[in-house]
Amino acid sequence: MNVLAVWLGKLTLIALRLIGRRGNALPGLVVEKVFPGYLPRAMATLPEGVVVVSGTNGKTTTTKMVATVLGERLRVLTNDTGSNFVRGAITATIEHADWRGRLPYDVAVFELDEAWAVRFVAIVAPRRALLLNVMRDQLDRFGEIDTTAALLGKVAAATTGDVVLNRDDQRIAALAAKTKATVSYYGVLPALRPLFPTDEELYGGPIAVGSVPARAELLALPVGTSPTIELRIGGTAHRVDLRAEGAHNAQNAAGAAALALTFGFDSETVAAGLGHVSPAFGRGQRFVVDGRIVVLQLVKNPGGFRQTLRTLDGAVPVAAIVVVINDDYADGRDVSWLWDVDFTALAAVPARVYTAGTRAADMAVRLRYDEVSTDEVEPDPEKALRSAVAAVAPGEQVVIFSTYTAMWALHATLLRLGVPQ
Repeated sequence: MNVLAVWLGKLTLIALRLIGRRGNALPGLVVEKVFPGYLPRAMATLPEGVVVVSGTNGKTTTTKMVATVLGERLRVLTNDTGSNFVRGAITATIEHADWRGRLPYDVAVFELDEAWAVRFVAIVAPRRALLLNVMRDQLDRFGEIDTTAALLGKVAAATTGDVVLNRDDQRIAALAAKTKATVSYYGVLPALRPLFPTDEELYGGPIAVGSVPARAELLALPVGTSPTIELRIGGTAHRVDLRAEGAHNAQNAAGAAALALTFGFDSETVAAGLGHVSPAFGRGQRFVVDGRIVVLQLVKNPGGFRQTLRTLDGAVPVAAIVVVINDDYADGRDVSWLWDVDFTALAAVPARVYTAGTRAADMAVRLRYDEVSTDEVEPDPEKALRSAVAAVAPGEQVVIFSTYTAMWALHATLLRLGVPQ
């Protein structure tokens, strides 16, 4: 049966690629409909089972961190394109199985959307789970954040081995009461907590500092142009050159380190693995286009956008900023969340500002309320990108903040126009 499922999925994937489609979800959907028992049978063959990574922000990058670190010693299957529905996990499994239906891997590390994670764990009980945070995100899909926390509680309850929780997010830390698995935590040094606000803290609530011990803790962020962070992993402090920039990714690294410790990895191996992590798809990826540096950043909710805006303080001056907002289903139809993002810092950046996407005009209006002038409103993201690149000098930097569906199109455009760094 597994052989038939794999052949069906692979042939669907090949057909999609021949017509120029990504095919990250449809093959999995087809296999799910025709062979509904395929995924649990396939996952049962993995000696170390399944790791689920979920939460509002940081899933894709953290999943890549976990997969890279575990890859120091294990053969890792992962859905590294960010297709985080059950069908995305099935597609990744089908794609990496051989034509005889076998999976030559030790463990699967799957990023899963909070709502779809519940469907996943109903058919495959994960051996380990890493739960990151709960923030306001796509209210038309998830509702209020307590609803999202309840979804992640079901993931924790279904996990059979180890659950790793963010001690600094009170809703996540509270999920320890929902599971019979072994619970451990990651976090940041108390002095750094104001840099990593929870949802309530974003809106003026008091900073809460978690009191439970963390198996991995962020001790220091990069200074100046250095990419070096400091992590306490187990009982040992390590300096790690982290290629995935931004304070939020330094926090994600602590979560990945804590998860790796549940496999019995030593701290040196974990630190070395984190040093090998490159930016995840569309999350800080860099390209060179006509001698200009172009950075692509995904944004999708207030907390994540605020954290990502802080990457503008990097070593290379930013000469142009392109904000691309779409409102397709995968982005969230309701874009009112943009009013919860503080854009005033953009006014201090001496850069040309462009808005693009289906909600380009709405984004320009939103920026105006924070006294940020928009130089060009261009609904076509590729035209906005080309205008921004043409307007800056060689060696200067263009930063694109993009919602999910536009990010895929822009990534393809950047591969066509430039060279990945």
